[in-house]
Amino acid sequence: MSKIPISADSHITEPPNLYLDYIEPRYRDVAPHVVDDPKRGEIYVIDGMKDSIPMSLVAAAGKDPAELSTRGAKFDDLHRGGWDSSVRAADQDRDGVAAEVIYPSVGMVLCNHPDIDYKQACFNAYNRWLKDYCDGLPGRLFGMPQLAMKTPEDGIKEARLAKDMGFKGVMLPGEPEHEDYDHPDYDPFYAAVAEMALPLSFHILTSKRDMIRDYRGPRINSFQTIIRGNQDIIGTFIYGKVFERHPTLKLVCVEADAGWAPHYMYRMDHAYKHHRYWMRCEEMARLPSEYFKENVYLTFQDDWTAFKYRDSMNIERLMWANDFPHSDATWPNSQELLAVHTADMSEYDRNRILHDNVSELYGITLN
Repeated sequence: MSKIPISADSHITEPPNLYLDYIEPRYRDVAPHVVDDPKRGEIYVIDGMKDSIPMSLVAAAGKDPAELSTRGAKFDDLHRGGWDSSVRAADQDRDGVAAEVIYPSVGMVLCNHPDIDYKQACFNAYNRWLKDYCDGLPGRLFGMPQLAMKTPEDGIKEARLAKDMGFKGVMLPGEPEHEDYDHPDYDPFYAAVAEMALPLSFHILTSKRDMIRDYRGPRINSFQTIIRGNQDIIGTFIYGKVFERHPTLKLVCVEADAGWAPHYMYRMDHAYKHHRYWMRCEEMARLPSEYFKENVYLTFQDDWTAFKYRDSMNIERLMWANDFPHSDATWPNSQELLAVHTADMSEYDRNRILHDNVSELYGITLN
């Protein structure tokens, strides 16, 4: 029997009072907040960051692509389910999903804030708000709290707090404050989160290198760079032998699609077989593609190549998502899209990608 899908990547829309109400008092005067710009509409501004965040794209699910714009949005006109969990069930039912794994919106941009203490204060505030939000719709909302990763030791403390708060995974910034993620200093952190059964999520647009800013040619060409940051993270974990040292560690590559993965795995194996000596890559017990297939989960929306070439990957590591309420969302037409993209799939394959993989990864038992 076909199971009702679970979205492995959905989002909230941070309400104007989130950071103001939930942040520690000493940061309240500089907390991220919403302002009404006369030209751009309501936007989020963050102290210490030049770029503001237009709410119009953060919650544009269901809009005609011709109507997408970075201007003119009013917060009260956005999808209320983005910040009010009492109405989120109606959004889920309309799209035919049983539950959602929840990621931030403004919080993605905050991953690149230059002040680590400020970033940590914002993440702590968000996590407290997120718990309240998910508690408002138990069994259907599963939040991913944000860790600042000031040091590996701080990361362990943050992860334990997240576990105590009832969260089933954690979201890390694309770039940590201390060294890089393959450094041996992180081994105690990986051992701790593996023991706590907390998968590590890396969302697109949380690394400085994958922000839509530097590009060649027409601006739309910048859209092609979005997934690069996540690919670099995966390569860092694999070539850095993190998975060899921590075989039960799980990494979730969020919203970077999956259709590219077969070629990427081939390319990693090719580099390892032919170039590891002069490029000074340490010997590994297994091929890079084997670690990829075992330890890396991929989420995607309307990536038809991921469905088509699923047998070239590990079907038990592919997880569909609707990305509600963002502008890239398949909501409210996910069922129509899935009917086409899964038409040639067995019931087993369909259930794995749309439900079972995310359910088993996070230990989600639906009511």
